[in-house]
Amino acid sequence: MKATFLSAAVLVATAAPALAQHKPEQVIHYRQSAMTLIGWNFGALSAMVKGKTTWDAKEFAMRADRIASLAPQVLEGFAPGSDKGAKTEAKAGIWTSMDDFKSKDSNLVDQTKALADVAHTGDEAAMKAQFKKTAQACKDCHDKYKED
Repeated sequence: MKATFLSAAVLVATAAPALAQHKPEQVIHYRQSAMTLIGWNFGALSAMVKGKTTWDAKEFAMRADRIASLAPQVLEGFAPGSDKGAKTEAKAGIWTSMDDFKSKDSNLVDQTKALADVAHTGDEAAMKAQFKKTAQACKDCHDKYKED
């Protein structure tokens, strides 16, 4: 827990200088890549939760860990000036409502961490319940800040 918090703090502290070195299209590509990786792993979890694939607690935990490690990296991909420069589905409201956006991002980070934690208990019902909370965190942000 402390290591995760420390890692996140270091990431935030070093993000601004690092972003100044990148062109907006690179930042957009970064965030789209992170979202693609999250979606890839989340899709596999969704298929298990919905019974479309065989339940595999070990794979669920592995994918939940991946998502939990990627989620804290997402905010870095929404640097000032990255609202244009390449094709993006990000709504302009992100940059005019950054505090709300950061709050939703923080909730995503918390929910993905909780998902990874519960995934290691092996409790299928708890894993499915936390998956739904994590999915809602994704939806809350996408509904407001992602173009359809």
